[in-house]
This record gives sequence, structure tokens and C-alpha cells, in this order.
Amino acid sequence: MTLIICSDIHGDLLGARAAISAFERERADKLIILGDLLYHGPRNNLPSSYSPKEVIELLNANRDNIIAVRGNCDAEVDQMVLNFPITSEFAEIFADGKTFVLTHGHRVDLDNPPPLKRGDFLLCGHTHIPKIQKFGNGNIYVNPGSVSIPKGNFPRTYMLYKDGEFTLRDIENNQVEI
Repeated sequence: MTLIICSDIHGDLLGARAAISAFERERADKLIILGDLLYHGPRNNLPSSYSPKEVIELLNANRDNIIAVRGNCDAEVDQMVLNFPITSEFAEIFADGKTFVLTHGHRVDLDNPPPLKRGDFLLCGHTHIPKIQKFGNGNIYVNPGSVSIPKGNFPRTYMLYKDGEFTLRDIENNQVEI
């Protein structure tokens, strides 16, 4: 299975386009969005190409390929304009014999994980800082960073999951070391 995993688009058209381009280029099975789709929230500056209406249009055109969870900047009104579910704080997908637990990361994260089976993956966004870390009972924490408002001196990033491996990429498709 091939997945593109991104988070914290925050209404940024450049970031949303990069995620869709990566999805198409990799011929991925799903585009996973770990919350904070349309708005930047009070703690973040406006993204450079802030255009929530155009992001809505782009994401809705790809709705059949998206699995998304709700972030701390997402509101119920967002569900009124998006044609795929975004109001659940958790989702699970099963691939390659593993469970991928998807959440934004503002309530459940590496320090406060949900119940996981041995070898499960916990995918979170929220921090805007990419990370891959082993923890718990053979579990792996994955944070793709942000495609719009990166932090921690990282570029705009997303995560590629392919052939059982996670690879961090910038929005120009260059591999990024964590």
C-alpha cells in the first residue's frame, strides 16, 4: 500500500496542491490528512498562499481518495463545505498487516498514546515538526510536519508510506532527513 500523509494545510493552496501532486505522482492508494485543513488558527501567521475556498475546491475534487481527521483548528462548519468526513478525531486504517491510528495530535500523541497493539503506527500532526520515533510495544510514532506552516527549521513537508517504509519529503519531492 502507498499512502501520502500530510497535516496542517491551514487553507494554504500551495501546500494542498503539493499533497495532491504527491498523491498523483506516487499513484497512492489514499491521501491521509491529519487535521487543520482550512484555517490557520490564532497562533499561526497566515500561510503564504492562504486561499481556503480554493483548497476546498481542490480537496473536494479528490474526496474519494481522502481520509481525514479533525484538528484543533477545524470546526463543524468546515464539514458543511467539505464533501468527505472530517469531524472524527480518530480513524484507523489497516494496511500491510499493520494498524495505522490517525489523529491530529492535540489530545492524543506520543506522550499520551491511545491503546495500541504491538507494532501499530500512531500518526499525528499538530506540532508542524516532522518526526519518526519508536515507542511503546514496538510501535512507531509518525508526524509528517506541515505542508503550509513548518516549524523547527524544517521545510514544508509530507510523509510517503510505501513498501512498509516512511519517507519524509518536502513539497518539491526531495527527501528530507529528520
